Amino acid sequence: MARVKVGDVVARISYGKDIYFKVMEIRDNEGIALLRGINVRVIADAPLDDLVLPSASEIREYKKEYIRKYNECMERIFYRREVEINRMKRGNSEENGFFYIPGRVLHVDGDEEYLELCLTTYRQLGIEAHGVKLAEKDQPRKIRQLVMEYNPDILVITGHDGLLKNRRDFNNVDAYRNSKFFIEAVREVRKYEPSLDDLVIFAGACQSHYEALIKAGANFASSPHRVFIHALDPVFVIEKVAFTPFDKVVSARDVIEATITGIKGIGGIGTRGKLREGLPRSPYD
Repeated sequence: MARVKVGDVVARISYGKDIYFKVMEIRDNEGIALLRGINVRVIADAPLDDLVLPSASEIREYKKEYIRKYNECMERIFYRREVEINRMKRGNSEENGFFYIPGRVLHVDGDEEYLELCLTTYRQLGIEAHGVKLAEKDQPRKIRQLVMEYNPDILVITGHDGLLKNRRDFNNVDAYRNSKFFIEAVREVRKYEPSLDDLVIFAGACQSHYEALIKAGANFASSPHRVFIHALDPVFVIEKVAFTPFDKVVSARDVIEATITGIKGIGGIGTRGKLREGLPRSPYD
């Protein structure tokens, strides 16, 4: 077998090659590699002899499946928006028309590549979003200042997570890589802004301690069944909130249906939308 190098795309034999990872670090003295999911928010370690290098065609097919799911979500979003806008137009007869301002987002992420992917998708979806790369362990200490600085309508706190190896005590936050940092970050924000409607929060990553995140004050979180979540699931959750009128409640079911991972990976509570309607639309806009 070819020697595994940093930057290689690999899969784990013991898990049936279900997820493709990029090798972040190799610890030769321990015989293990530190891995980062290509399209799921997880960091894992694995013995070097458990890793295999997929072929170029296998990697293409894996990425093609990711692109297919992404495109399906985007198509559903734009179709839904078109239907909603047409309905609002039928109810508005003013000559100058209406304009709409969706909710503004602050996205704090422990992974720079995932953050850039999310920011690109926010732009494609017409959402004003600011991104800050911040290691998970530093999020509780710095999150409140970031919220005060950017004053967002919606806050995303995410990065990497996962159950530690051989841990199955799902209710113990110490069994997770980073859940305790996400939980504490949410608590810090809620000391500053306790209203679940004034500031909407999504928090968590792959296999995160969902119940504790909701209890800490997150509106939406991962992962109810401790499964891996897609890198863009937080964006699809936020889009639904950002483009729902503020006088309507976004149901947890509607949010979950907007994601790639679905109900096993994402959950939450009914939350007011953040879209605001204005009149008239300027002829110079």
